[in-house]
Amino acid sequence: MEVTRENLNEALKLMAAALDHSSFVAIDGEFTGLHCGSAANLFDTPEERYQYLKNSCMDFLLIQLGICIFKFDRQKRGYAAHPFNFYVFPRPASRQAPDQRFLCQSSSIDFLVSHGFDFNKVFYKGIGYLSAVDRDRVKELIVQRHSQYEGSVSLLSDTSPNFSSPSVVKRPVEVPEEHKEFIDDVITQVQEFKAGSEEELSLKPCSGFQRKLIYQSVRARFPTGLHLDTHTSEDKKDRFIVISRATEDDKKRLAQEKLQAELDEVDEASGMSRVLKLISESGKVVVGHNMMLDVLHIMHKFTGPLPDDLSEFKAMVGCVFSRLLDTKVMANTQPFKELFTMHALSDLLNKCQEEPFKKPNIAIPSHFPDYTASEKFHEAAYDAYVTGVCFATMANYLGTFLTPPKPRVSPTSNLIEPFLNKMFIHRIADIPYLNLAGPDLQPSRDHVFHVTFPPEWKAVDLYDLFSPFGSISISWIDDTSALVGLAKKERASSVLSSIEKNPIYQVTTYADFKKRQYMDGDFTPYPNFPDAAEPAEEVGPTEDVRPSATGDSPRGKKRAHDHSPDKLDEFDSEVAGFMASSAKKTKQMDPNAAPFVSRRSVTPPSAGSSSSASSASAQPKMVRTSSEENDASAKGPAKLFEEPSTW
Repeated sequence: MEVTRENLNEALKLMAAALDHSSFVAIDGEFTGLHCGSAANLFDTPEERYQYLKNSCMDFLLIQLGICIFKFDRQKRGYAAHPFNFYVFPRPASRQAPDQRFLCQSSSIDFLVSHGFDFNKVFYKGIGYLSAVDRDRVKELIVQRHSQYEGSVSLLSDTSPNFSSPSVVKRPVEVPEEHKEFIDDVITQVQEFKAGSEEELSLKPCSGFQRKLIYQSVRARFPTGLHLDTHTSEDKKDRFIVISRATEDDKKRLAQEKLQAELDEVDEASGMSRVLKLISESGKVVVGHNMMLDVLHIMHKFTGPLPDDLSEFKAMVGCVFSRLLDTKVMANTQPFKELFTMHALSDLLNKCQEEPFKKPNIAIPSHFPDYTASEKFHEAAYDAYVTGVCFATMANYLGTFLTPPKPRVSPTSNLIEPFLNKMFIHRIADIPYLNLAGPDLQPSRDHVFHVTFPPEWKAVDLYDLFSPFGSISISWIDDTSALVGLAKKERASSVLSSIEKNPIYQVTTYADFKKRQYMDGDFTPYPNFPDAAEPAEEVGPTEDVRPSATGDSPRGKKRAHDHSPDKLDEFDSEVAGFMASSAKKTKQMDPNAAPFVSRRSVTPPSAGSSSSASSASAQPKMVRTSSEENDASAKGPAKLFEEPSTW
């Protein structure tokens, strides 16, 4: 369902009905750009990556938000999907509302245009929004303005106790010489109106300053019996004052009604914030794919400014979304990471239609677009729908490890618990996710070195310098420095002693580099520094990525390397252990049971602790039989989302 400001109220009613007894909610966003400035660093800490995204991405707009609500039908043994496609634009709600500036990235705009994105619908009919902070500020400004007028004190004391009507000092109205003739003419018209029998007097349109003079002069000359109100012409081009007869009680009532109408208008103009409130209050699991940017934009646009501290951001997200799940984290974790070789949303969809997965029955009500008939990738609601289908399919696959197997696994099942509140972090070599519910993983980076060199150096020079130590990953900081990570971590101890001292370049450890940043006040200390932790599991080499002034690809020739994500045993072993212990259960769990609340959490290895691999080896691993592997590879892709004939 396409949603603009014209049918927002109707969509909110449908959303509220769909959320009632729903199973989970899937989301996806489309933006005017993804990042500006230099590329993110391959060896960022979670805090650094958060600061990078906060500072380089939030000036772009979220222009389309897709929300798909999935409701499980026990009788039909399938899901009903309700996709909503919200067009979003920060239209000013009033003169007090912020007039936002925003950035566009030409590649992102061109990409959306190539996929048929309707920008006219965004700019003409896009739903406005005010964050909770801006909404409260605008309301206070409206109350302050109304408090200057007589007759509104009684409502102000109830509406906003922080504001009271200021004392007004009676003094003659000073009318500039060039406006005296205009004001004299208005006073004459008002005198004739008071002597006559008409109910209203509409003055001619005039400037804002002239309207201010009219209010002051008429109220000073006729303190009782009249009510003044500003109106807007039908074409919204002109503003003029209407004067009517009113007792003191009438004036107070009319002032109260006008104030309340303006406050209600601000609430109405909150738009997307009302959508977010519905989802938040439902308490449902919110699913996304590679959802970190989506969540950052949603929080920044619809809730309030992002905090400077990562821990405060986590708390902020927790207040709005109690349970988040990222399907990209699932796909990179046991028991799924052996099944998914590629992790784009379209790749997940294709794989979820093959063995060993079994796609659940999905039906879409007739008044929603039929996404089962054709693909519409990069339409936000469709991407949200596909994300939800992939999640439901992957969740049900977990049920095959139970004894007896369970055909459907609810989002509230304890099998889903290890994946909750973890958001995938793109292009960090050894930290696969941001843990919203606790401390982040702290891998050792003894194999990473900081190198400074002349500006004419290219990637090949760094490869030559580190050639005795095998393959490397390069993450450029600027034209004269980079972080270099060894693929063969066991060789890290010999780097400093083997590389000859040279005034042209300098090689230091990652810990010393971070310590120097911290001493210079440019860095929040990394948890492992300055004490080194045991080496983590090996990371495969990565392509060279050097930032430029425009954020494009690095200068110089790239050397091709395969990039394989880090095999992080801590998280995988927890999931595998959780799965293995659950598989021993013989009693079927109620798919509609109350949400499971666990006190378990992934405890990151501390500096100096034993190797994560050794602790992980004690945990049972999930394996698939060779026959399952053969079946998965032999069966071709199925028809896209066949709809049951009974639906």
